[in-house]
Amino acid sequence: MAMISMLCVQLGLAVSVGLIDQIGAEGAAWLRLVWAGALMLLIVRPRPSSFSREALRAGIALGVVTAGLTLLFMAAVARLPLGTASALEFLGPLGVAVVRSRGTGRLWALLAAVGVLCLTEPWAGSADPVGVAYALGAAACWAAYILLTQRVGDQVSGIAGLAVSMPVAALVATVVAGPGVVGRLTPELLLAGLGLAILLPVVPFTLELLALRRLTAGAFGTLMALEPAFALVIGFVALQQVPHLLGVVGVGFVVAAGIGAERSGSREEASDAGGALEGRDLVVQVHQ
Repeated sequence: MAMISMLCVQLGLAVSVGLIDQIGAEGAAWLRLVWAGALMLLIVRPRPSSFSREALRAGIALGVVTAGLTLLFMAAVARLPLGTASALEFLGPLGVAVVRSRGTGRLWALLAAVGVLCLTEPWAGSADPVGVAYALGAAACWAAYILLTQRVGDQVSGIAGLAVSMPVAALVATVVAGPGVVGRLTPELLLAGLGLAILLPVVPFTLELLALRRLTAGAFGTLMALEPAFALVIGFVALQQVPHLLGVVGVGFVVAAGIGAERSGSREEASDAGGALEGRDLVVQVHQ
């Protein structure tokens, strides 16, 4: 599920480049989030009585973080190659992996860190500093996103938690970027935004929520090391962004780290159901 999610994310970002040219990075992020929020409300139709107060707070917080992650990363992709932006954004999950993993899990995180350095080549100084700042902001949001997604997934059954977080993300994005975009929308752009919303974020965020019921936060964070590799390949195929040899070496490191994390990252008490009592037990397990 995590692998399919990453593939959808990178394909969605590559396809979004054309949309960015027409309505800007913030506009493309806003359009996707608005459609995603509407789709989740229509499909899931959440009932307020099914949420505890704690689950509702976590869902709202996840929505705010999701909006920040989407807006900041789209701004980074507008200024940096897809592989570079994704590698910098991965510093967020990497931080989660380092803090939350135990034993060999931290070794995988260190290997992934070397791969990220090879991909970004910070010593060359050729990256757009504003783009780098946006990507680092997205990294912080992604770290919070992993922790909050796992909490919401443990406390709420199915994908009902996304029916709270995605509309909240849409509202936040509307406040930040909506006013400057509405006047430039056309029927074609609206239709393109609907397709992109399904590819990113509806399908990948749903898969990530389900995956985080089966993996520890640290293992999931390290597994996300595969995302810069996906980004590098899709950037090359779809956007003709040719990587340097050192970038290819970096891909090898992050893939190795991702495989190592996946082999040792199952959650002992994971379950597809989210029930309240089970959810509290799983949250306790995560914090332990």
